[in-house]
Amino acid sequence: MTTIRYETDIVAWANQQAWLVRNKKFDLLDLEHIAEEIEDVGKSEQRELANRMAVLLQHLLKWQYQPARQGTSWRLTIKHQREKVKRRLKNTPSLKQCLQDEDWWADAWNDALDETEKETGIAIEKMPENCPWTIEQILADDWFPTIFKG
Repeated sequence: MTTIRYETDIVAWANQQAWLVRNKKFDLLDLEHIAEEIEDVGKSEQRELANRMAVLLQHLLKWQYQPARQGTSWRLTIKHQREKVKRRLKNTPSLKQCLQDEDWWADAWNDALDETEKETGIAIEKMPENCPWTIEQILADDWFPTIFKG
């Protein structure tokens, strides 16, 4: 059997590693790269949760700062992202630890601020430096931020 190198073709490598596991050829496994790929699965899940949270926060910010533009589209996006975040947390309970991580929140919040500024033209400096809402509020089906008066 020709060994496929991880660096050469990751898809072919992954298929070969799966075949080796299924056929109990453990001595031929590329354990270091397998370990890296397993860790990357967890990081990918964290990134997906952060991306969904950033989109949700962005739309909550737009809801708060642009009340005249509130509409069905934003409401549906907020609802959809809430559902996706909740489902991800339910299906992967260990992701709940992200919600306790200040750096994770800072990244999600900063992404939301950047996108909100790009889409609305509202300067980041006019928005809160840190997320002002609790996770319970953010994920509550019937909660929307109060209108900003400034």
